[in-house]
Amino acid sequence: MATVKELKATARPKSGKGAARAERRAGRVPGVIYGDNQPPVTISVDDRELRQRILAGRFLTTIYDIDLEGKKHRVIPRDFHLDPVKDFPLHVDFMRLGEGATIRVSVPLHIVNGESSPGVKRGGTVNIVTHTLDLECSVDNIPQYIEADVGALEISYSLHLSEVKLPAGVKSLTREDATLVTIVPPSGYAEEQKAAAAAAAGGAAAPAAAAAPAAGAAAPAAGAKAPAGGGDKKK
Repeated sequence: MATVKELKATARPKSGKGAARAERRAGRVPGVIYGDNQPPVTISVDDRELRQRILAGRFLTTIYDIDLEGKKHRVIPRDFHLDPVKDFPLHVDFMRLGEGATIRVSVPLHIVNGESSPGVKRGGTVNIVTHTLDLECSVDNIPQYIEADVGALEISYSLHLSEVKLPAGVKSLTREDATLVTIVPPSGYAEEQKAAAAAAAGGAAAPAAAAAPAAGAAAPAAGAKAPAGGGDKKK
């Protein structure tokens, strides 16, 4: 069961840019509750409280019971807008959740066992290719994150979505062959590999080169018998 948090709101009878600016001047953030085949409701929430919720993380995957003048609305945040300069919230959208509803959410990817990865021990670096996964699940079964275990990865190897186990009842909306994490080789690794391959090839060629004179030395020895045989015939 997903954790449900409380959030208080006030009804906002007026809509429009002028009314929204008035709410912000009063220290409140305008918002709207919509969905579940019900008419949208315009609201406002305390600016400071909303900031704390957003900065705490996982805001868009957390279920809230919004207390709107004594009536509870079970919702999930779907979007929020921040001021591009001052970074404070300008507007927030909440989607109303019906009982047993199924929704689509983006959930963060958490990397585990990175330090024990053989590739990392050899100087490689964990490179997260996909930071979030798009999932479909019931509102009561939203995972806080998905774990990606890279403990067995070598240098230049990758972990794909098909290798990650999702919680029961959770469906991925991302391709199964999507790359999630790779182990990036350290600087100079490719040159070291080439040098090692060249050294190995040179070591294998040396015995073959040493064997060539021995084979050539046998030819004169065989040819030396011919004059001796020829002299016997002349006699």
